Amino acid sequence: MIHSLRAFNHRNFRLYFSGQSLGIVGYWVQQIAMSWLVYRLTGSAWLLGVTAFAGQIAVLVLAPFGGLWADRVDRRKLLMVTQAAAAVPAFTLALLAHLDVVEVWHVIVMASALGVVMAIDAPIRQSFLPEMVPSTQDLPSAIAFNSGMYNAARMIGPTIAGVLLAVSSEAFCFLVNGVTKLVALAPLVMMVITVHERPSAHISIWQGFRQGAAYAWDLVPVRLLLPVVALVSFMATPYQALMPIFAAEVFAGGADTLGFLIGAAGLGGVAGILCLASRKEMRGLLRWVVAACFSAGVALIVFAYSTQIALSLAMLAVAGVGIVITVNGISTITLTIVEDRMRGRVSGFYSMAFLGMYPVGSLAAGALASWIGAAHTLAVGGACCVLCAFWLWPKLPRLRQHIRPIYVRLGIINE
Repeated sequence: MIHSLRAFNHRNFRLYFSGQSLGIVGYWVQQIAMSWLVYRLTGSAWLLGVTAFAGQIAVLVLAPFGGLWADRVDRRKLLMVTQAAAAVPAFTLALLAHLDVVEVWHVIVMASALGVVMAIDAPIRQSFLPEMVPSTQDLPSAIAFNSGMYNAARMIGPTIAGVLLAVSSEAFCFLVNGVTKLVALAPLVMMVITVHERPSAHISIWQGFRQGAAYAWDLVPVRLLLPVVALVSFMATPYQALMPIFAAEVFAGGADTLGFLIGAAGLGGVAGILCLASRKEMRGLLRWVVAACFSAGVALIVFAYSTQIALSLAMLAVAGVGIVITVNGISTITLTIVEDRMRGRVSGFYSMAFLGMYPVGSLAAGALASWIGAAHTLAVGGACCVLCAFWLWPKLPRLRQHIRPIYVRLGIINE
């Protein structure tokens, strides 16, 4: 267990983890409040999908350019700017909801604005990790706990949101998120980061983008593994957007039931992160990715047709474990093997595959659920994850051939 906590030996990472954990809990409080507000106002599965789509679609377009900026300028200062900017939509929604003039289009517009901020923020965060944790041996632990921070927040945030919605209002949830964003600025200010020389910014943005794309394509593990992240994000993670339907129609519950359902998936995600962080070596991680992708698919299929709350919570936890180990196992491998000069851009492509495909999947899931029902929609997504695991398994030998020499060069494993 002590081995898994080695990233916390670095002061900058401890500061980052404490501040961003608070901010991301606030983010999930707002996400649940927005979903519940839209469903309360409209009762529409389609508009739930539209709201989720609006909140994430910018990542699909802007994340690679956010990664390019992360390779050019001070990442800590960029994070401070995005952190402050993320508070603006939260306070705006809080005011509109408090005045009782909020409409669905307000929520969609503010979700879109927050999505633009997150599109720039996500690759910067990921590529910033090696600056906070310069030790190659400690970097996998930092990557795992960076992802674990998101999944712990996904467990804690919805639960808090459920309680706040039951005793207060959506407006208070939005206010809480805005305050957490401002408080999370302090640890970033307190960091002491070694200034590294940045590459020349004389080349155009498009040239920098093309260089990053060519590098990602030529690196075989990135070329094969990022599509797996994209498929899982498109087919599996949209279950979050459909959870209000299961909470209200399958289990006849309210905001508290919604919080428990998404919190169960978050609990599974935390368990998955702890499993990743406790690994003492990189070897064998690809097998974990395949097994996790398969398990997530099976769990989603079972959950889709379950009418027992206990079984459903258990399956969501298993799905959370599987999704987290799949996408974050690939993240760990990717950030470890890429060159420092390209880390931001590859992080941008990873963010595009993971966060960017989620809104497209949510929109498709909302439309499909309106046609064939939420249960069948989730079952289709689970089946696709199972098929993806079968596709990836025979490619493991080829992936090892390309990854092992890099691990040897970095001193991660012995030749």
